[in-house]
Formats: sequence, C-alpha cells, structure tokens
Amino acid sequence: MKKIELDIVALSHSVTQSHNYAVVLGEQSGTRRLPIVIGGFEAQAIAVAMERMAPNRPLTHDLFKNAFETFNIDLKEVIINNLLDGIFYARLVCERGGEVYEIDSRTSDALAMAVRFNCPIYTYEFILDAAGVVLEEPEGTAKKASTTRSSSGTAATKQRAAKGAALSSYSPEELARLLEDVLAKEDYEQAAKIRDEITRRKEEG
Repeated sequence: MKKIELDIVALSHSVTQSHNYAVVLGEQSGTRRLPIVIGGFEAQAIAVAMERMAPNRPLTHDLFKNAFETFNIDLKEVIINNLLDGIFYARLVCERGGEVYEIDSRTSDALAMAVRFNCPIYTYEFILDAAGVVLEEPEGTAKKASTTRSSSGTAATKQRAAKGAALSSYSPEELARLLEDVLAKEDYEQAAKIRDEITRRKEEG
C-alpha cells in the first residue's frame, strides 16, 4: 500500500473535555486533515518536543528515546496503519544493525516519539478516506452563494449545537455544516467526533 506522509499541523485543547486534546495531522501534498483525540499527558509530551523544551528530568518518551540511542536503535518512521471502531493504531519502524523491526504503539505515543527523532509520519489512503476532513478554501462567488442559501439552516444548526444536542439527532446536511463551523473555530476534538458520527452513518447505510 502506498504511504501518505503527514505533518503535525496543530495541537488543540478540547473545549468539551478538559483533559483531552486533539493532535491534527495534515497530508503534505493535499488539504486533508486527520484529527486524533489524545490525552493530556501525551499532548504535553508532543508539545514539549515540538517547542524544544528541556525538562529538568526526562519525560517517559525522552527516557525511551535515550534507551533507543544507548542501544543503537534508530526510529526510521511512524506509520498510522489501522483504524478500528474509532481507534487509531500505529507502529514504530526501527532499525538496529541493519535489521528492521516494527513495534506496536498507541498513536499518541508514536507521535511523541516521531517528534523526538524527527522522523516521518505516514498513514494510508483508506484511513484518510475514513477519518480525514478536508479544509476547503473560499472559491469566490459560488462559495458565497452556497453559504447564503444555507444561512438559515446554519443558524439553526448552531443554535442546536449551543444547546448541546446529541450528534445522532442531526441530519447529514446539519452534520456537514456543523463540521465546517467547528473546523473554522479550530475545535479539532469536536470535529473528530462529528467525523466519527458521519463515518458511522455511512457504514450503517
């Protein structure tokens, strides 16, 4: 299967769950984004490495990196290789003495290691098809006309969202509008939930 390279483009705090974050991956040669909900500890581990911070004592992922280097193990790449029941799976592709090894990993841990080793992050097309969201740029009059036609529906959708309505109560069109709205606000954790609801309906349909 062809691998698609991703970059970490954002790390967003959840506005609905105080201990959750969303790390957002973007494909290098396209407009699709892959939001993945992670815990606070893993978000901190990623942020510390991205900002080149130097904690007084090594964090768990720093310790793991030090162990790799001590035993001459090089992390070549990280692959987000599967998506089952809304859970992402990843593997660490390592090399030692000319031999290549693959280690199963939580995706959040794999990303924290990838930042530390400055190694590429990959996924596959079927994962982006199932869980990716597309960031669309405004395209002039046609885009504006579409927005005008659906303005009343958009207002109703926002009002229902403000009341905390369950995603299962939204129509497919309302879910699409809500997804655009939360992406504009960079609320990637909520975007991931909406995307999962849309995906669930497609699978059931």
